[in-house]
Amino acid sequence: MTDIRFYHLERQSLDDVLPKMLQTSLERGWRCVVQAGSEERVEHLAAHLWTFSDESFLPHGSKADGSAVLQPIWLTTDAGNPNGASVRFLVDGARAESVEGLERAVFIFDGNDEAVVKQAREDWRRFKAGQHEISYWQQDEGGRWINRATA
Repeated sequence: MTDIRFYHLERQSLDDVLPKMLQTSLERGWRCVVQAGSEERVEHLAAHLWTFSDESFLPHGSKADGSAVLQPIWLTTDAGNPNGASVRFLVDGARAESVEGLERAVFIFDGNDEAVVKQAREDWRRFKAGQHEISYWQQDEGGRWINRATA
């Protein structure tokens, strides 16, 4: 069964949070797919993952680069899994019809966008009805992620 996590952004931006989550995933030996809501966001993330830190970068690619099977992190707008990822990150309102075959699905949504919050609630209900293990994470005042709900 897929572990599904919802991360509610209120104190930090996606650009701050996503690289850290991807880095942790790679350290655990997981391959990742990041599914974004638009090609513009894919291009932005592709550039950002090279420059988010002076000390490191995250190896990644997108259809602009090709060779998905060689990429530990694949950036896309579609639901495919061309690099054999075990973790899918869904950002910018991207939707997942299915999470089958994944170890983890991570929905990261902007708490300042009411439409995206509504969509996250709908996704929560849909996956809960599918008997998945689901958790909701929110940052505390110090920036640590706290599990606020489990279903």
